[in-house]
Amino acid sequence: MTAQIIDGKAIAATIRGEIAKEVAKLKEEHGVAPGLAAVLVGERKDSQTYVRMKKKACAEVGIKSIGVDLPESVSQEELIARVRELNADPEVDGILVQLPLPDHINEEAVLAEIDITKDVDGFHPINIGRLSMKGRHPLFVPCTPRGVIELLDRTGIEIEGKNAVILGRSNIVGLPVSMLLLHRNATITICHSRTKNLPEVTRRADILIAAIGRAEMVRGDWIKPGAAVIDVGVNAVDDATRKRGYRLVGDVNFEEAKEVAGYITPVPGGVGPMTIAMLLKNTLDGRKRRLGLIE
Repeated sequence: MTAQIIDGKAIAATIRGEIAKEVAKLKEEHGVAPGLAAVLVGERKDSQTYVRMKKKACAEVGIKSIGVDLPESVSQEELIARVRELNADPEVDGILVQLPLPDHINEEAVLAEIDITKDVDGFHPINIGRLSMKGRHPLFVPCTPRGVIELLDRTGIEIEGKNAVILGRSNIVGLPVSMLLLHRNATITICHSRTKNLPEVTRRADILIAAIGRAEMVRGDWIKPGAAVIDVGVNAVDDATRKRGYRLVGDVNFEEAKEVAGYITPVPGGVGPMTIAMLLKNTLDGRKRRLGLIE
């Protein structure tokens, strides 16, 4: 068996095309475009790259991009004041504060200041709380977990009644994606560094989500034949044959896993492109909600 490759890059491109059409329709019918504000503190190269990618993606679909660049030395009070300004700006439908923040700033305190109706990263305590409760609905779902579910849905992989195993319990991916799968009537198992007999547990998974942050940790014999494997990990490993001296791999040993799984996402080109696509979708949803087009 050779797994069907889930092409996240192609699926994300389709979604961006759908978003571009909706944004054009909003401009035509309501005279407005969604606006996304990205707050960048300091000069971390990786954070600058992520924000640049998000701005480029906004331009491609017609979403207005507002950049707020602040020095590393900015005080928590100053940062919160800028967030509150964006909360009050009628042109801003989504606010993201690029993490990590400098050590002298309390990330939780800053994120809690974002207006829940503009929390397109989905990390506001109220949005996360609603996600964790039966019968409640957050205004926004975190982008990477939402992208994982979208990949499963658009590939035609059934979730209801399936055994889903999630490797990793982070606030960004592991926990929220577990809640999303549970809401879709999967039976979930969350694994972590203290889980015993890990390969035995993962071999029971119809759907395996790997988000543990360890390069190629999941081997082919950890996987149930025919399972859907979604690899969220992005890890740099040394590779002297590459110009930059390294290559990116996931948490799953792709070459082994693809011979066992029924479906699998590559790294790169799997979950990564979906994260930004879902950020754009959340921003669009923020504007549509403000216009009364969705609840």
